[in-house]
Amino acid sequence: MSLGNRLFTGAVAVVVTLALAPPAAASAGPTALTLTGTAQHADEATPLQVGLVDDAGTPVSAAEVVVERREGEAWVVVATLVTDESGRAALDAVLARRPADNAFRATYAGDGQHAPAEVGPVQIDLIKRYTRLTIGGPDRVVDETSVEIRVRWQTGSGVPVPGAVRLYRRTPGGDWALAEKLVTGEDGRAATTVRPRVDTRWQARAHGLAWAEGDLSGGHGVDNLPPGVPVDLPRDAPRPRIDLPDQRRAVGGGANPTVRRLSNPVWGQMTGRSWHRGCPVGRASLRLLRVNYWDFAGYRRRGELVAHVDAVGQMRGALTEMYRRKLPIRSMYRVDRFGWSDRLHGADDYRSMAAGNTSAFNCRDVVGRPGTRSPHAYGRSLDLNTWENPYRSRQGTVPNTWWMPRSHPRVAWRSREHRVVQVMARHGLRWTYGNGDTQHFDAGGGPARLQTRWVDCVEVVCS
Repeated sequence: MSLGNRLFTGAVAVVVTLALAPPAAASAGPTALTLTGTAQHADEATPLQVGLVDDAGTPVSAAEVVVERREGEAWVVVATLVTDESGRAALDAVLARRPADNAFRATYAGDGQHAPAEVGPVQIDLIKRYTRLTIGGPDRVVDETSVEIRVRWQTGSGVPVPGAVRLYRRTPGGDWALAEKLVTGEDGRAATTVRPRVDTRWQARAHGLAWAEGDLSGGHGVDNLPPGVPVDLPRDAPRPRIDLPDQRRAVGGGANPTVRRLSNPVWGQMTGRSWHRGCPVGRASLRLLRVNYWDFAGYRRRGELVAHVDAVGQMRGALTEMYRRKLPIRSMYRVDRFGWSDRLHGADDYRSMAAGNTSAFNCRDVVGRPGTRSPHAYGRSLDLNTWENPYRSRQGTVPNTWWMPRSHPRVAWRSREHRVVQVMARHGLRWTYGNGDTQHFDAGGGPARLQTRWVDCVEVVCS
Protein backbone atom coordinates (compact mmCIF):
# COMPACT_ATOMS: atom_id res chain seq x y z
CA MET A 1 0.00 0.00 0.00
CA SER A 2 1.34 3.44 -0.92
CA LEU A 3 2.01 6.21 1.60
CA GLY A 4 -0.97 8.09 0.14
CA ASN A 5 -3.36 5.22 0.72
CA ARG A 6 -2.06 4.82 4.27
CA LEU A 7 -2.47 8.48 5.19
CA PHE A 8 -5.65 9.55 3.43
CA THR A 9 -8.73 7.50 4.19
CA GLY A 10 -11.11 7.24 1.25
CA ALA A 11 -8.88 9.27 -1.06
CA VAL A 12 -8.50 8.17 -4.67
CA ALA A 13 -4.87 8.12 -5.79
CA VAL A 14 -4.86 9.28 -9.42
CA VAL A 15 -1.63 10.46 -10.94
CA VAL A 16 -2.22 13.81 -12.61
CA THR A 17 0.55 16.14 -13.67
CA LEU A 18 0.60 19.38 -15.52
CA ALA A 19 2.36 17.72 -18.42
CA LEU A 20 -0.62 15.42 -19.02
CA ALA A 21 -3.30 18.08 -18.51
CA PRO A 22 -5.16 19.21 -21.63
CA PRO A 23 -4.03 22.62 -22.83
CA ALA A 24 -6.25 25.49 -21.74
CA ALA A 25 -8.10 27.50 -24.31
CA ALA A 26 -6.54 30.74 -25.32
CA SER A 27 -9.45 32.59 -23.77
CA ALA A 28 -9.02 30.84 -20.38
CA GLY A 29 -8.69 33.32 -17.55
CA PRO A 30 -6.03 33.10 -14.85
CA THR A 31 -6.77 31.18 -11.62
CA ALA A 32 -5.34 31.21 -8.15
CA LEU A 33 -4.81 27.97 -6.18
CA THR A 34 -4.18 27.88 -2.41
CA LEU A 35 -3.13 25.06 -0.06
CA THR A 36 -3.19 25.46 3.71
CA GLY A 37 -2.72 23.21 6.73
CA THR A 38 -2.52 23.43 10.51
CA ALA A 39 0.41 22.35 12.67
CA GLN A 40 -0.28 19.08 14.47
CA HIS A 41 1.41 16.25 16.39
CA ALA A 42 3.04 13.49 14.40
CA ASP A 43 0.84 10.44 13.80
CA GLU A 44 -2.25 12.64 14.04
CA ALA A 45 -4.42 14.00 11.21
CA THR A 46 -4.43 17.65 10.24
CA PRO A 47 -6.95 19.17 7.79
CA LEU A 48 -5.49 20.26 4.47
CA GLN A 49 -7.63 22.73 2.47
CA VAL A 50 -7.37 23.76 -1.17
CA GLY A 51 -9.06 26.80 -2.66
CA LEU A 52 -9.51 27.78 -6.32
CA VAL A 53 -10.74 31.17 -7.59
CA ASP A 54 -10.59 32.99 -10.92
CA ASP A 55 -8.97 36.36 -11.50
CA ALA A 56 -12.12 38.09 -10.30
CA GLY A 57 -12.09 36.15 -7.04
CA THR A 58 -15.01 33.99 -8.05
CA PRO A 59 -14.85 30.43 -6.71
CA VAL A 60 -14.19 27.73 -9.28
CA SER A 61 -16.40 24.76 -8.49
CA ALA A 62 -16.35 21.15 -9.73
CA ALA A 63 -12.64 21.49 -10.46
CA GLU A 64 -10.27 18.55 -9.93
CA VAL A 65 -7.23 19.39 -7.83
CA VAL A 66 -4.42 16.86 -7.42
CA VAL A 67 -2.64 16.85 -4.01
CA GLU A 68 0.84 15.33 -3.78
CA ARG A 69 3.18 14.57 -0.91
CA ARG A 70 6.96 14.43 -0.95
CA GLU A 71 8.55 11.06 -0.22
CA GLY A 72 12.30 11.42 -0.27
CA GLU A 73 13.21 12.96 -3.62
CA ALA A 74 9.92 12.04 -5.31
CA TRP A 75 6.39 13.45 -5.25
CA VAL A 76 3.57 10.94 -4.80
CA VAL A 77 -0.09 11.65 -5.52
CA VAL A 78 -2.20 11.08 -2.46
CA ALA A 79 -5.62 12.40 -3.48
CA THR A 80 -7.64 14.07 -6.25
CA LEU A 81 -10.14 16.51 -4.78
CA VAL A 82 -13.15 18.15 -6.38
CA THR A 83 -13.93 21.70 -5.32
CA ASP A 84 -17.38 22.57 -4.04
CA GLU A 85 -19.48 25.63 -4.83
CA SER A 86 -17.20 27.75 -2.63
CA GLY A 87 -14.21 26.61 -4.67
CA ARG A 88 -12.86 24.61 -1.75
CA ALA A 89 -12.00 21.00 -0.96
CA ALA A 90 -10.41 19.37 2.07
CA LEU A 91 -8.81 16.17 3.26
CA ASP A 92 -7.27 14.89 6.49
CA ALA A 93 -3.53 14.12 6.32
CA VAL A 94 -1.76 12.15 9.03
CA LEU A 95 1.57 13.86 9.67
CA ALA A 96 4.74 11.83 9.59
CA ARG A 97 7.45 11.99 12.26
CA ARG A 98 10.00 13.07 9.67
CA PRO A 99 9.45 16.76 8.75
CA ALA A 100 10.57 16.24 5.14
CA ASP A 101 7.59 13.92 4.61
CA ASN A 102 5.16 16.65 5.63
CA ALA A 103 5.63 18.80 2.50
CA PHE A 104 2.60 19.01 0.17
CA ARG A 105 1.76 20.62 -3.19
CA ALA A 106 -1.41 20.93 -5.28
CA THR A 107 -2.03 21.32 -9.06
CA TYR A 108 -5.02 22.23 -11.16
CA ALA A 109 -4.91 21.26 -14.84
CA GLY A 110 -7.34 23.97 -15.99
CA ASP A 111 -10.25 23.83 -18.44
CA GLY A 112 -11.61 25.86 -21.33
CA GLN A 113 -12.42 28.81 -19.07
CA HIS A 114 -9.75 28.61 -16.37
CA ALA A 115 -6.00 28.45 -16.75
CA PRO A 116 -3.86 25.80 -14.95
CA ALA A 117 -2.52 26.63 -11.49
CA GLU A 118 -0.23 25.11 -8.91
CA VAL A 119 0.90 25.83 -5.34
CA GLY A 120 3.61 24.45 -3.07
CA PRO A 121 5.51 22.93 -1.65
CA VAL A 122 3.77 23.84 1.61
CA GLN A 123 5.48 22.56 4.78
CA ILE A 124 3.15 21.57 7.63
CA ASP A 125 4.84 22.10 10.98
CA LEU A 126 4.96 19.47 13.71
CA ILE A 127 3.96 20.16 17.29
CA LYS A 128 6.41 18.27 19.48
CA ARG A 129 4.96 15.77 21.89
CA TYR A 130 5.76 15.90 25.58
CA THR A 131 7.79 12.83 26.55
CA ARG A 132 8.86 11.06 29.69
CA LEU A 133 12.13 9.17 30.10
CA THR A 134 12.39 6.69 32.95
CA ILE A 135 15.23 4.51 34.22
CA GLY A 136 15.17 1.46 36.46
CA GLY A 137 16.59 -1.91 37.37
CA PRO A 138 17.79 -3.65 40.53
CA ASP A 139 18.94 -1.30 43.27
CA ARG A 140 21.82 -3.50 44.40
CA VAL A 141 24.42 -5.78 42.91
CA VAL A 142 26.98 -8.10 44.43
CA ASP A 143 30.50 -6.99 43.53
CA GLU A 144 31.96 -8.68 40.44
CA THR A 145 28.51 -9.62 39.15
CA SER A 146 26.28 -7.88 36.59
CA VAL A 147 23.07 -5.92 36.76
CA GLU A 148 20.73 -4.70 34.03
CA ILE A 149 19.89 -1.01 33.69
CA ARG A 150 16.61 -0.43 31.84
CA VAL A 151 15.43 2.74 30.05
CA ARG A 152 11.96 3.55 28.73
CA TRP A 153 11.05 6.56 26.57
CA GLN A 154 7.42 7.34 25.81
CA THR A 155 5.10 10.25 25.20
CA GLY A 156 2.78 11.58 27.84
CA SER A 157 0.00 9.46 26.36
CA GLY A 158 2.15 6.32 26.41
CA VAL A 159 3.27 6.22 22.78
CA PRO A 160 6.75 4.62 22.56
CA VAL A 161 9.55 6.88 21.37
CA PRO A 162 12.39 5.16 19.48
CA GLY A 163 15.62 7.13 19.50
CA ALA A 164 19.08 7.74 20.92
CA VAL A 165 19.51 7.88 24.68
CA ARG A 166 22.69 8.63 26.60
CA LEU A 167 23.31 6.75 29.82
CA TYR A 168 25.34 8.56 32.48
CA ARG A 169 26.97 7.22 35.63
CA ARG A 170 28.18 8.86 38.81
CA THR A 171 30.31 7.33 41.54
CA PRO A 172 30.55 8.64 45.11
CA GLY A 173 32.27 12.02 45.11
CA GLY A 174 32.47 12.11 41.32
CA ASP A 175 30.72 13.92 38.50
CA TRP A 176 28.29 12.54 35.98
CA ALA A 177 30.13 10.79 33.14
CA LEU A 178 28.86 9.24 29.93
CA ALA A 179 28.73 5.48 30.38
CA GLU A 180 27.05 4.26 27.20
CA LYS A 181 24.93 5.29 24.23
CA LEU A 182 21.68 3.38 23.88
CA VAL A 183 18.93 3.31 21.26
CA THR A 184 15.35 2.64 22.30
CA GLY A 185 13.44 0.30 20.00
CA GLU A 186 9.98 0.59 18.53
CA ASP A 187 8.63 -0.24 21.98
CA GLY A 188 10.53 2.73 23.43
CA ARG A 189 12.73 0.48 25.56
CA ALA A 190 16.46 -0.17 25.84
CA ALA A 191 18.62 -2.04 28.34
CA THR A 192 22.27 -2.64 29.03
CA THR A 193 24.20 -4.89 31.38
CA VAL A 194 26.73 -3.19 33.64
CA ARG A 195 29.24 -4.45 36.18
CA PRO A 196 29.76 -1.65 38.71
CA ARG A 197 32.53 -2.13 41.26
CA VAL A 198 31.37 0.63 43.61
CA ASP A 199 28.09 2.26 44.56
CA THR A 200 26.77 4.02 41.47
CA ARG A 201 23.97 6.32 40.42
CA TRP A 202 22.54 6.23 36.90
CA GLN A 203 20.64 8.73 34.78
CA ALA A 204 19.40 8.76 31.19
CA ARG A 205 19.21 11.79 28.89
CA ALA A 206 17.41 11.98 25.55
CA HIS A 207 17.71 14.91 23.18
CA GLY A 208 14.56 16.06 21.43
CA LEU A 209 13.47 14.66 18.09
CA ALA A 210 11.68 16.54 15.32
CA TRP A 211 8.37 15.26 16.65
CA ALA A 212 9.10 14.65 20.34
CA GLU A 213 10.66 16.65 23.13
CA GLY A 214 13.73 15.39 24.96
CA ASP A 215 13.77 14.49 28.64
CA LEU A 216 16.04 13.81 31.58
CA SER A 217 15.22 10.82 33.73
CA GLY A 218 15.39 10.71 37.48
CA GLY A 219 18.36 9.04 39.15
CA HIS A 220 18.61 5.33 39.85
CA GLY A 221 21.00 4.15 42.55
CA VAL A 222 22.70 0.75 42.59
CA ASP A 223 24.44 -0.24 45.80
CA ASN A 224 27.51 -2.43 45.39
CA LEU A 225 27.43 -5.22 47.98
CA PRO A 226 30.47 -7.22 49.06
CA PRO A 227 30.64 -10.86 48.04
CA GLY A 228 32.21 -11.71 51.39
CA VAL A 229 31.21 -11.15 55.00
CA PRO A 230 32.32 -7.80 56.46
CA VAL A 231 34.26 -7.87 59.72
CA ASP A 232 32.06 -7.05 62.69
CA LEU A 233 34.34 -5.11 65.02
CA PRO A 234 33.42 -4.01 68.55
CA ARG A 235 31.65 -0.67 68.54
CA ASP A 236 34.29 0.96 70.73
CA ALA A 237 37.27 -0.49 68.84
CA PRO A 238 39.67 2.29 67.72
CA ARG A 239 40.27 2.93 64.04
CA PRO A 240 43.80 2.86 62.58
CA ARG A 241 45.50 6.23 62.88
CA ILE A 242 46.62 6.17 59.25
CA ASP A 243 44.07 5.74 56.48
CA LEU A 244 45.12 3.85 53.39
CA PRO A 245 43.27 3.88 50.07
CA ASP A 246 41.58 0.65 49.13
CA GLN A 247 43.90 -1.56 47.17
CA ARG A 248 42.95 -2.49 43.64
CA ARG A 249 40.36 -5.15 43.11
CA ALA A 250 41.27 -8.82 43.02
CA VAL A 251 42.58 -10.29 39.79
CA GLY A 252 41.30 -13.65 38.57
CA GLY A 253 39.52 -16.28 40.60
CA GLY A 254 40.40 -17.48 44.07
CA ALA A 255 43.57 -16.24 45.73
CA ASN A 256 45.43 -16.34 42.40
CA PRO A 257 48.93 -16.00 43.94
CA THR A 258 51.88 -15.12 41.74
CA VAL A 259 55.57 -15.03 42.66
CA ARG A 260 57.96 -12.96 40.55
CA ARG A 261 61.49 -11.64 40.67
CA LEU A 262 61.72 -8.00 41.64
CA SER A 263 61.23 -5.71 38.68
CA ASN A 264 63.29 -2.55 38.27
CA PRO A 265 60.41 -0.28 39.34
CA VAL A 266 59.76 -2.34 42.48
CA TRP A 267 63.45 -2.50 43.35
CA GLY A 268 63.73 1.23 42.82
CA GLN A 269 60.93 1.82 45.32
CA MET A 270 62.51 -0.51 47.85
CA THR A 271 66.01 0.96 47.66
CA GLY A 272 66.52 3.53 50.35
CA ARG A 273 63.46 2.34 52.24
CA SER A 274 63.04 -1.37 52.94
CA TRP A 275 66.46 -2.21 51.47
CA HIS A 276 69.77 -0.39 51.76
CA ARG A 277 73.47 -1.18 51.76
CA GLY A 278 74.49 -3.53 54.52
CA CYS A 279 71.32 -5.63 54.41
CA PRO A 280 71.88 -9.39 54.88
CA VAL A 281 69.97 -10.30 51.68
CA GLY A 282 70.02 -8.77 48.24
CA ARG A 283 67.74 -8.46 45.26
CA ALA A 284 68.49 -11.93 43.89
CA SER A 285 67.27 -13.58 47.11
CA LEU A 286 63.95 -11.74 47.27
CA ARG A 287 60.65 -12.33 45.50
CA LEU A 288 57.44 -10.33 45.04
CA LEU A 289 54.27 -12.15 46.07
CA ARG A 290 50.95 -10.85 44.80
CA VAL A 291 47.81 -12.50 46.12
CA ASN A 292 44.09 -11.81 46.42
CA TYR A 293 42.63 -11.36 49.87
CA TRP A 294 39.35 -10.51 51.59
CA ASP A 295 39.34 -7.04 53.11
CA PHE A 296 37.49 -6.01 56.27
CA ALA A 297 34.52 -4.74 54.23
CA GLY A 298 34.06 -8.13 52.53
CA TYR A 299 35.54 -7.20 49.15
CA ARG A 300 38.26 -9.03 47.23
CA ARG A 301 41.50 -7.07 46.93
CA ARG A 302 44.93 -7.63 45.43
CA GLY A 303 47.82 -7.28 47.86
CA GLU A 304 51.58 -7.69 47.62
CA LEU A 305 54.60 -8.23 49.81
CA VAL A 306 58.29 -9.08 49.42
CA ALA A 307 59.80 -12.18 51.03
CA HIS A 308 62.88 -14.39 50.84
CA VAL A 309 62.89 -16.90 48.02
CA ASP A 310 63.08 -19.73 50.59
CA ALA A 311 60.06 -18.45 52.57
CA VAL A 312 57.78 -16.97 49.93
CA GLY A 313 56.24 -20.37 49.17
CA GLN A 314 55.12 -20.79 52.77
CA MET A 315 53.62 -17.31 52.84
CA ARG A 316 51.91 -17.92 49.54
CA GLY A 317 50.35 -21.12 50.87
CA ALA A 318 49.24 -19.55 54.15
CA LEU A 319 47.71 -16.48 52.50
CA THR A 320 46.00 -18.66 49.91
CA GLU A 321 44.40 -20.72 52.67
CA MET A 322 43.37 -17.55 54.50
CA TYR A 323 41.62 -16.44 51.32
CA ARG A 324 39.90 -19.78 50.94
CA ARG A 325 38.66 -19.63 54.53
CA LYS A 326 37.64 -15.96 54.12
CA LEU A 327 39.88 -14.80 56.95
CA PRO A 328 40.19 -11.06 56.32
CA ILE A 329 43.26 -8.87 55.98
CA ARG A 330 43.02 -5.12 56.51
CA SER A 331 45.60 -4.22 53.82
CA MET A 332 48.71 -5.65 52.19
CA TYR A 333 50.91 -2.90 50.78
CA ARG A 334 54.65 -3.23 50.41
CA VAL A 335 56.18 -1.49 53.41
CA ASP A 336 58.13 0.86 51.12
CA ARG A 337 54.92 2.86 50.85
CA PHE A 338 55.50 4.26 54.35
CA GLY A 339 58.90 5.78 53.65
CA TRP A 340 62.21 5.72 55.48
CA SER A 341 62.46 5.70 59.29
CA ASP A 342 65.59 7.01 61.02
CA ARG A 343 64.47 5.29 64.23
CA LEU A 344 64.32 1.87 62.55
CA HIS A 345 67.02 2.36 59.93
CA GLY A 346 64.63 0.92 57.36
CA ALA A 347 61.10 1.37 56.10
CA ASP A 348 58.78 2.97 58.65
CA ASP A 349 57.11 0.03 60.38
CA TYR A 350 55.55 2.34 62.95
CA ARG A 351 53.43 3.90 60.22
CA SER A 352 52.74 0.51 58.66
CA MET A 353 51.40 -0.79 61.98
CA ALA A 354 49.41 2.40 62.57
CA ALA A 355 47.64 1.66 59.27
CA GLY A 356 47.03 -1.99 60.17
CA ASN A 357 49.14 -3.09 57.23
CA THR A 358 50.40 -6.62 56.55
CA SER A 359 54.01 -6.89 55.31
CA ALA A 360 57.06 -9.13 55.28
CA PHE A 361 60.58 -8.12 54.19
CA ASN A 362 61.94 -4.93 55.74
CA CYS A 363 65.64 -4.48 56.37
CA ARG A 364 65.29 -2.57 59.65
CA ASP A 365 65.97 -2.75 63.35
CA VAL A 366 63.67 -4.34 65.89
CA VAL A 367 60.98 -1.91 66.97
CA GLY A 368 62.07 -0.51 70.31
CA ARG A 369 65.61 -1.94 70.09
CA PRO A 370 67.84 0.35 68.00
CA GLY A 371 70.86 -1.43 66.58
CA THR A 372 69.26 -4.89 66.82
CA ARG A 373 68.47 -6.28 63.40
CA SER A 374 64.88 -7.49 62.96
CA PRO A 375 64.21 -10.95 61.50
CA HIS A 376 62.21 -9.10 58.85
CA ALA A 377 65.58 -8.04 57.41
CA TYR A 378 66.01 -11.62 56.19
CA GLY A 379 62.61 -11.73 54.47
CA ARG A 380 61.44 -14.75 56.44
CA SER A 381 58.95 -13.04 58.77
CA LEU A 382 55.37 -11.90 58.28
CA ASP A 383 53.48 -9.28 60.31
CA LEU A 384 49.75 -9.78 59.87
CA ASN A 385 46.84 -7.41 60.68
CA THR A 386 49.12 -5.24 62.74
CA TRP A 387 46.48 -2.85 64.15
CA GLU A 388 44.37 -5.59 65.75
CA ASN A 389 47.46 -7.55 66.82
CA PRO A 390 49.78 -5.14 68.68
CA TYR A 391 53.42 -5.55 69.63
CA ARG A 392 54.64 -4.93 73.16
CA SER A 393 58.06 -3.31 72.80
CA ARG A 394 60.41 -2.05 75.51
CA GLN A 395 59.11 1.47 74.93
CA GLY A 396 55.46 0.43 75.11
CA THR A 397 52.76 -1.32 73.12
CA VAL A 398 52.37 -0.30 69.47
CA PRO A 399 50.39 0.61 67.44
CA ASN A 400 47.66 0.72 70.16
CA THR A 401 46.96 -0.69 73.60
CA TRP A 402 43.20 -1.23 73.20
CA TRP A 403 43.55 -4.47 71.25
CA MET A 404 46.30 -6.11 73.31
CA PRO A 405 44.00 -7.80 75.88
CA ARG A 406 41.31 -8.54 73.29
CA SER A 407 40.83 -11.06 70.52
CA HIS A 408 38.50 -11.46 67.55
CA PRO A 409 37.43 -14.74 65.91
CA ARG A 410 38.52 -13.57 62.48
CA VAL A 411 41.18 -10.84 62.70
CA ALA A 412 42.82 -10.81 66.17
CA TRP A 413 44.46 -13.79 67.88
CA ARG A 414 45.74 -14.34 71.40
CA SER A 415 46.06 -18.12 71.51
CA ARG A 416 47.41 -20.97 69.46
CA GLU A 417 43.88 -22.27 68.89
CA HIS A 418 42.87 -19.28 66.78
CA ARG A 419 42.05 -20.17 63.17
CA VAL A 420 44.62 -17.76 61.71
CA VAL A 421 47.42 -19.12 63.92
CA GLN A 422 46.46 -22.65 62.91
CA VAL A 423 46.50 -21.72 59.20
CA MET A 424 49.95 -20.16 59.56
CA ALA A 425 51.24 -23.24 61.40
CA ARG A 426 50.04 -25.60 58.69
CA HIS A 427 52.33 -23.76 56.27
CA GLY A 428 55.37 -23.62 58.53
CA LEU A 429 54.82 -20.05 59.78
CA ARG A 430 55.42 -20.06 63.51
CA TRP A 431 53.62 -17.65 65.78
CA THR A 432 56.14 -15.87 68.00
CA TYR A 433 53.67 -14.61 70.58
CA GLY A 434 56.35 -14.70 73.27
CA ASN A 435 56.40 -11.48 75.22
CA GLY A 436 53.53 -9.83 73.38
CA ASP A 437 54.38 -9.92 69.66
CA THR A 438 50.91 -10.99 68.52
CA GLN A 439 51.29 -9.98 64.85
CA HIS A 440 54.53 -11.81 64.04
CA PHE A 441 55.01 -15.13 62.21
CA ASP A 442 58.32 -16.73 61.13
CA ALA A 443 58.95 -19.15 58.29
CA GLY A 444 60.80 -22.18 59.59
CA GLY A 445 62.03 -25.34 57.91
CA GLY A 446 60.84 -28.87 58.50
CA PRO A 447 57.40 -29.90 59.81
CA ALA A 448 55.06 -27.08 60.75
CA ARG A 449 54.84 -26.61 64.50
CA LEU A 450 53.87 -23.84 66.86
CA GLN A 451 56.66 -22.14 68.77
CA THR A 452 56.81 -19.15 71.07
CA ARG A 453 60.20 -17.89 69.98
CA TRP A 454 62.53 -17.75 67.00
CA VAL A 455 66.22 -18.64 67.36
CA ASP A 456 67.42 -15.22 66.22
CA CYS A 457 65.02 -13.23 68.41
CA VAL A 458 66.41 -11.26 71.26
CA GLU A 459 64.61 -11.90 74.54
CA VAL A 460 61.71 -13.40 72.53
CA VAL A 461 60.89 -9.96 71.12
CA CYS A 462 60.88 -10.46 67.40
CA SER A 463 59.17 -7.65 65.48
